[in-house]
Amino acid sequence: MRRFALIVVAAALAAMVITKAEAADFPRAGLVSQDSPLRGAPRDTASLQAQMGRGEALEIRGERGDHWQVWDYRRERGGWLRKGQVLLVPRGEGASVELLSQLRLARQQFGTEGLGLGLAAAYVQAATPAEFAGPGGAEALDAMATFAERIADRASLPAAKPAEGQLAMQMDVAARYGLKFEQFDTREDGRVQVCYDGEAFRRLLATAATPEQRVRAALAITRPDCLNPRATVREQEARDQWRQQVLAQVDAATLAPHWRNRLLMRRASVAASLAFAQARRGDGVQPQALAEFAGISAAELTEDDQPAYNDAAMRVNAARWLGTSGAARDFGAVQLSLQPGADGERCVELKAAGKLAARRCSFGQVALASASLNREGRSLALAVQPLDGWRELWLFIKDREGWRIEVMPPAPAQPGLGVAEFAGWVPGGAQMLVAREFRAEGKYRRSFEVVTLAGLAVERQSPEPALLGAFQRWSDPAWRGGSPIRR
Repeated sequence: MRRFALIVVAAALAAMVITKAEAADFPRAGLVSQDSPLRGAPRDTASLQAQMGRGEALEIRGERGDHWQVWDYRRERGGWLRKGQVLLVPRGEGASVELLSQLRLARQQFGTEGLGLGLAAAYVQAATPAEFAGPGGAEALDAMATFAERIADRASLPAAKPAEGQLAMQMDVAARYGLKFEQFDTREDGRVQVCYDGEAFRRLLATAATPEQRVRAALAITRPDCLNPRATVREQEARDQWRQQVLAQVDAATLAPHWRNRLLMRRASVAASLAFAQARRGDGVQPQALAEFAGISAAELTEDDQPAYNDAAMRVNAARWLGTSGAARDFGAVQLSLQPGADGERCVELKAAGKLAARRCSFGQVALASASLNREGRSLALAVQPLDGWRELWLFIKDREGWRIEVMPPAPAQPGLGVAEFAGWVPGGAQMLVAREFRAEGKYRRSFEVVTLAGLAVERQSPEPALLGAFQRWSDPAWRGGSPIRR
């Protein structure tokens, strides 16, 4: 009997120790691991207190059966969650290493962005200053920014509803961790473009990041689809100068071929936009865009990179005549000159036999160096760039009534990205070769055309110049050697 009493006392003491140890384990931090209801009691039929989103941080204060008793400081409300719906945040020695491992796993799974943000924030809090200043801190910032960018991309999809459902919950969780988003509602197809403001990416560039992390951050914060379309001309130029500086911080020589291509495509596009701004202001134009584009290895392009490659080619091609224009061109039978017009316009004047035969004005950049007269002396082609990334082809054509001017845009659509350019004259004076490429109103197209000069009708066309005999025989040598459209 006495022995039994000692056993009971020992068991009671052990229970007291265990109870104190468990009590001492609270409070501790937790993360909501899946969207779940916060209940007023530890049962599934209890009243709903709030709907919790994946990744929200909680304080765990106790347990009962299969439920944790939690407190949500954001809502200033307590309640109960099933244990399977809460991820306990590691603590103590080695916590930052464990959090980084969990963060890597979450990064590989789409749909876990909210939880990933919570893990990244927990790592930032748990890491020592030395750990955060090292590769681990760079990885956490890279992951946090990537999660935010994925949420923004999902919110920009055609059928997305950022103010409803799981997407709204993810954006709410991101806002809880201090991440900010911008929205632009002026896209051609009527969709809303949602963009992460890139603060974590900018911080990443100041850390001990790997070359791949650096280029990913630089590309993310210089995305062309996240530029404010309502920015003024000065704001656009200042923004492009900043983008150029950011991209210059990444050493292309240290990158894998596919990342080097992506960096060079972005650099070429930004340089082309800056060249147009410089030409519009009347300053000297730096021929950097073509040099950056020439460094791209087409063999290393991935399928996902093709749209960006096409866009870069169009921007560079549109700007390739900038800085080459003189004040006049003399072709003997006819002369071209550039004269100032009203309110800053530039006017092209064509003279024949010393008399003014045709005149047209534009606020765009007129490249007299691009002018080409056909052998018969009755047609002249000229490149004019009215907008950044959009270049037209002006045709001076002589008929029975004299000289007239026709304008061939890249596409019969609202200007986006595009180039229409002279590619050669067909002997006989009745036809010419034209190359066109554009992305506008949600469509992309590249075509090589044989066009009649009488009515500018397209007689034959092909997506590749090699498929047209006229391009094989009569394409202009300067066009064949210098135009990015033949990539």
